Amino acid sequence: MDLVGRVRAIILKPKDTWEQIKGEETTIRDLYMSYAAILAIIPPVATFIGWSIVGMSFMGFSYRIPFASGAGYAVFHYVLSLIAIYAVAFIIDMLAPNFGSQKNMVSAMKVAVYANTPIWIASILFIFPALSPIVMIASLYSLYLLYLGLPVLMETPKEKIVGYIIVVIIVSVIVFYLTGMIARVVIPSRGMMMP
Repeated sequence: MDLVGRVRAIILKPKDTWEQIKGEETTIRDLYMSYAAILAIIPPVATFIGWSIVGMSFMGFSYRIPFASGAGYAVFHYVLSLIAIYAVAFIIDMLAPNFGSQKNMVSAMKVAVYANTPIWIASILFIFPALSPIVMIASLYSLYLLYLGLPVLMETPKEKIVGYIIVVIIVSVIVFYLTGMIARVVIPSRGMMMP
């Protein structure tokens, strides 16, 4: 799989790309190794650079998370985010029969992985902490990708799409929120204020 081509296609031509993705033979391992593991490294690395190297400035003071805490957080957050992707896919697959959809763990994993693409790409902005809110806009586009991809890959009937998507969105938000909270609790950060 051409990583850059797939990123471009899922962002710029999502309807056609979901149909193409549906027909692709792959495994969960391949989805991780050739796509998720590569792109999921962007948010923790960019966050580490933004908070431990660049830092935040406010009224003449700079705030930085110590290097070791920032690096530890980045590694732990990366591992947790890969686990979270699997958890979301598992829940998508588990909920499928409740919404008249086909159970298929590989298809659920495709949805979870590819719908996350805009967030992973936009997370490069975490290098500049002041631009972090822009990543929220990318999150909205990820929801749109989920809306387009879920019915195609999980074969959800039209009348059940909205309910399925709402439940998946709620579960995804909870899973990723908990992942971030666990990372912050396990790797505490004591920032430094510098004039």
